[in-house]
Amino acid sequence: MQLDEVKISRAIIESYKEKLSAALDVEVAIVGAGPAGLVCGYYLAKAKKKVVLFERKLSVGGGMWGGGIMFNEIVVQDEAKQVLDEFGVKSRLYEKGYYLADSIDAVSTICSKAAHAGLKIFNLISAEDVMAKGKRICGLVLNWTAVEMANLHVDPITMQAKFVVDATGHAAEVVHIVEKKSGLKLNTKTGKIMGEQSMYADLGEKTIVKNSKEVCTGLYTCGMCANAVFGAPRMGPIFGGMLLAGRKVARELVKSL
Repeated sequence: MQLDEVKISRAIIESYKEKLSAALDVEVAIVGAGPAGLVCGYYLAKAKKKVVLFERKLSVGGGMWGGGIMFNEIVVQDEAKQVLDEFGVKSRLYEKGYYLADSIDAVSTICSKAAHAGLKIFNLISAEDVMAKGKRICGLVLNWTAVEMANLHVDPITMQAKFVVDATGHAAEVVHIVEKKSGLKLNTKTGKIMGEQSMYADLGEKTIVKNSKEVCTGLYTCGMCANAVFGAPRMGPIFGGMLLAGRKVARELVKSL
C-alpha cells in the first residue's frame, strides 16, 4: 500500500474535530493534568461520568516526572500506596510508612489507565477564562497555549460542564480567574485566595486532602491547588496527598452527579 499524505492529515483533522466537539458539553471538566487531575479523571471515568481534562503543556504529569530535584523517584505514604496499587504502579518499601516508586512509571501508568478508563485528555490547550452564570461556574473558555505564548489576538471557544475542577497546582489558575473576574466569594476563611504557606510536609499532606473540595458553586479545588487556595503548606516531593485528593474529589463529584 502506498501512503497518501493527505489522507493522513485528513484522518487527524476529522478525528480530532469529533473528539473536541464531544468535549464541549460534559459533566466534569478538569484543568491541569498533574497527578491530582489525572487521578480525579480516572475515577470519574471509571464511574462512567463524562469527563474531560485540559492541560496547557505538551506533556501530562505535572511535577511528578521530576521527583525531587530531578531525581525521578517519588515517595508516598501507606494510604496513598493503595492508589498506586490500584493503578498497577510498582512501589517498594523504604522504611515503615514510606514507599518509593519510579516517577516515570507512575506518570505513564496513571495516564494510560485514565485514558483507557475513558478520560478524554487534551494537551496544549489553556483555560483562559471561566463561564459563570449567576453565582455558578458552569464551563471554561479555551484557547491554544501557543496563542497565549505568542500573545496573539485570537478569540477562544467555550465549553460547558456541570462541574469544573482546578487541578493546576501551586498556581491555582482557575480559582485566580474566578476571584479576579467573577466577583464570587470563595469558601475560604477570607472569601479570597489565602495563598500557599512554606514547607511543612506532614501538615501539607493532611490538608491537601481536606482542602480538595468545592470552593464556590460548581468549582472544586484538587491537589496542590487546594492548599494554595485555602492557605495551607506545601509538602515537597511526596505525592500521596495529591493521589488521595484526586480520588476524594472524584468520589464527591460522583455523588453530586
